[in-house]
Amino acid sequence: MARALLLTFPRRPFRYSFPTLKILDRYLLTALGVATAMGVALLSLVLVLGNVFKEMLDLLINHNVPLETVFSFVAFVLPFSMTFTIPWGFLTAVLLVFGRLSADNEIIALRSNGVSFTRIFHPVLGVALLMVALCFWINTEVAPRAQYAMLTSLFRIATSNPTAMFQADEVVDQFPDYRIYVGGRDGDQMNNLIVFKLDDKGKGGWIPTQVVFAKSGMLTSDLENSRLLLKVEDAHFEQRDDRHPDNVELIRQGITMREGIFPLSLQKLFDEKKKDKPLSSHTLSELFSELAKPDNPRRLAFQVEVSKRFSLSLAALSFALIAVPLGITAHRKETSVGFALSLIIAFGYFFFIIIADTFRNNPHAFPVVLIWMPNLFFTGLGLWLFSRLAKR
Repeated sequence: MARALLLTFPRRPFRYSFPTLKILDRYLLTALGVATAMGVALLSLVLVLGNVFKEMLDLLINHNVPLETVFSFVAFVLPFSMTFTIPWGFLTAVLLVFGRLSADNEIIALRSNGVSFTRIFHPVLGVALLMVALCFWINTEVAPRAQYAMLTSLFRIATSNPTAMFQADEVVDQFPDYRIYVGGRDGDQMNNLIVFKLDDKGKGGWIPTQVVFAKSGMLTSDLENSRLLLKVEDAHFEQRDDRHPDNVELIRQGITMREGIFPLSLQKLFDEKKKDKPLSSHTLSELFSELAKPDNPRRLAFQVEVSKRFSLSLAALSFALIAVPLGITAHRKETSVGFALSLIIAFGYFFFIIIADTFRNNPHAFPVVLIWMPNLFFTGLGLWLFSRLAKR
């Protein structure tokens, strides 16, 4: 493009024309768009598949979970990962594009024909603002809803394939009122079960009121009542006293039964997960609703979460300001240099965000201010580098 630009512009100084600037804008927008799309796709592939399959591979192989369920988990995690990969991919794209422009002397060609650095930055600024708007939408609406949908996916696994939750030599602790150990599996039949029915009378839910030892058991779904039915056979159990469940001297042992049924409430399972809904699964309107409550004990944590959503959304703009001068100064067209610079910058930015987020419950650390420090630092550094470059 450098030779084309030199042929387009006369040798003597002149004021550049609007059609030529449209060609420049189109050229930069195309290059940035393609590089950003490729960067986001590559980073999302690494982050999403690397982390999700690390967690889901055991479910896929050992828990007989359908493959489409795993893909649905990937779809749920993808929006959350894009809050990081979109600004990171855009950062990489700007570094690569402007590093190549500088190495091919296209920046010199533009500058020699009167195009200022500020004017060259206009297409980058337009794409950066578009990335900010996209990240804001994902951070405030898409990612929280996707994460909340993961809670319901557990409900679907339990109802569509309940035995997938009960594997050999494992303790099932998802159900609030029970802890169930399965010694072995023979198809859908479970062998050597130990069922702990937990206390639900103000004792914290951890004292077992009943312990059942069963030779075998089977699971069926009772969708009408939102529960699973665990049918055990050839069992014996010990029963604690109802009024004094923590008194081991009152335990009645040696009680036998030919078969018995334990109802495992799926609604309680879902309500328990919903009650412990993480902050990251709240939409922006839900966060503001919680902040409107004057007696909210987690008010500071919600304030930090709101600030983090806005701060992460502006990451693309901060990256644009610092990537343009760094890409031009690096003066290298090799992709390895651009990737290395983007890795250093993105790691520093997101690492500080994560560290600042850990202080969300510590008012002495001023976490609301701390969460904005990466943006302030990178924006200030970018403006300083940009002003130095413009004066050259």
